[in-house]
Amino acid sequence: MFSNKIQSFLKKIFLFFVILTFFQSCGALKYKRSDVKDNPINDADKRQKNIQEGRGITVGGNKRGGSGSFDFATSNEMWRAAIEVLDFVPLTTADYGGGIIITDWYSDNLDSSESIKIMINFLSNEIRADGIKVKIYKKICINNQNCNTQLMKSELNNEIKLTVLKKAAQIKKADGIKNAEDNPYDIVPVDKDKKK
Repeated sequence: MFSNKIQSFLKKIFLFFVILTFFQSCGALKYKRSDVKDNPINDADKRQKNIQEGRGITVGGNKRGGSGSFDFATSNEMWRAAIEVLDFVPLTTADYGGGIIITDWYSDNLDSSESIKIMINFLSNEIRADGIKVKIYKKICINNQNCNTQLMKSELNNEIKLTVLKKAAQIKKADGIKNAEDNPYDIVPVDKDKKK
């Protein structure tokens, strides 16, 4: 009888802590009004501020989107361009959140003992040369058992990188034209001479 009361009491305490943790992770207990000018704009500064304030880990998965992040990969021209450029080979990994695309081993000739694997790392959402890194691995197999894999250093890396960048620029331009066509407002240029 005494142990049932203790179990009931411990269950209530456990439930209280679960509810308290839930409210803490939702932010209900730590709401703090902030001014826009006090909040950093870029992600690195935001992370540094969060670490300084002790907000490094949240229980319950706080899923607020930060600036510069996209909910869908279709919003990013570099990602879409890379997927289009690599459409000739099956993908093993396409992780938008991690910013990486890895292809499966690919060979033009089915009887060939050589195959390649392409890995693209996205370092930025912007269309720029230093925002993307391309690595190509080459695998040579003897009798389909003894395989040697090594990182390739060739012009193919730069060719893929330039092709992705060009395609991303074309996608961005096409999206801009489409958005302008879908916009119900007409933009009329102002004559500077008449303005004065």
